[in-house]
Parts: sequence; C-alpha cells; structure tokens
Amino acid sequence: MDIVDLREFYGSRLGLATRRSLSGRLRPRLAGLSGMRVMGLGYAMPYLSDCVANAEAQLAFMMARQGVFRWPEEGAVQSALVDECDLPLLESVVDIALVVHGLELTDAPQEMLREVWRVLSPQGRLFLVVPNRRGVWARFDTSPFGYGQPFSRPQLSGLLRETQFSVVSWSHALYFPPSTRSAVLSAAPAIEGLGSRLMPALSGAIIVEAVKQVYAVASGKRARRLAPRTRPALAPVPTTRRMKADP
Repeated sequence: MDIVDLREFYGSRLGLATRRSLSGRLRPRLAGLSGMRVMGLGYAMPYLSDCVANAEAQLAFMMARQGVFRWPEEGAVQSALVDECDLPLLESVVDIALVVHGLELTDAPQEMLREVWRVLSPQGRLFLVVPNRRGVWARFDTSPFGYGQPFSRPQLSGLLRETQFSVVSWSHALYFPPSTRSAVLSAAPAIEGLGSRLMPALSGAIIVEAVKQVYAVASGKRARRLAPRTRPALAPVPTTRRMKADP
C-alpha cells in the first residue's frame, strides 16, 4: 500500500474505528514520555498524534516505497521519506520507536529491526503493531492489515530475539471484523471488549513492546587486552657518553 491508500483508509469509518481500537491499547503504554525522543516508522502519524504528548522531539519516518506527506499540517515539518534499513540518524538517539504498517510491508524485516536497534538508546523501547496471522484481518484486503506478511507471536518472538530485543509485554486489538457496514462499526467497541476476554489469540493485530538489549564488556578482559598495547615497547635507557664539543 502507498501513502494515498493509507491516508484514504484512515479517513474512512473503518479506519477511524481501527484507530480508536489501536490507540486505546497504545495510549497507556506510551504515556509519560515527557522529555523523550520518539520515532514513528511506517504509517505511525495517527498514533503519534493520539498517544504521544510532551515529548522532547517526534519524528515520523515513512518508507520509501510508500511515499510521504507533510506532518503535522501546521508548524515545523517532522516527517521524512527514508530507507527503513538505513535511517538518517546517529546511533542511540531515540528513546521510543513506534512501528505501524512497517514490519509486515518491508522485504527485509531483520535488517529493519537491526537498524531500529542501532538508533535506539540503551534500554530504549520498541512498539510493534503487526497483523496477526491467526486473525481475520490478515485474510481481507479491506484494510492495510490485509497486505504484506502477517506474523504469529512465536515468529515475532524469534525475530526480536535474533535482533537483540527482549519482549516486555504483549497486547491484542481489532476483534471486530474489517467490515464497512454501519452495524458492525457501531458495535465495534462492544465486540472489542468481548473478543479480548473470549478469544484473545484471534485478534486482527498484535502489539508487542520490547526493550533494546545491550551486552556489557567484562572490564577484566578489556584490561588484559589493552595492557600490552599501552606498555612501551622499549624502555628509555640513560646514557653516560659525553658529546664532544664543537671546535
């Protein structure tokens, strides 16, 4: 899906219901970000607007194959078109990364997560929103969750472990069917409540929170390794030979 399709979807009634459902799950986990630097990747702008407040800085990166538009509509521009495997940021400069409509649409999910790991600060947090392989939404193309590669929880766990992330929590959303009928959309909040209690594994979307793993270097090994390099190769020896005076 490109940027036009995503924008049109979130402007529809189904898109608004999707946004309410996901924002309701993300908002409690993204609260209290005062003074932090937040990066959205994919199509995360609706959720940055709904769930993030008082952040030190916000960036909305959109993937090259999707396209980009100005965000926000007023004020300084905070959006950019990027290669998801080569982000234009230095290492360890982002505190929170929110990836929506990104992981399932890239051709290189491992490389993408490694790049997110690179720009995250130590103990930085990653929030992934992806289509659930077992859910109904992955089987219909009436929403962006019907495109790309869906994931199961074991698949996500393995992918995050390989890219040096540790899972903190799991959450689910989108239990109502991806239908444009008014009756379904009106009953969406009630269906969400029932679905989360009766069939949590059959949600349309999986939300996972993970933390960046940073492995320490043992100080003893480092000291032993550096010792030979810091020791002079030749010790200075004083000489007793006198220099002859010039005539």
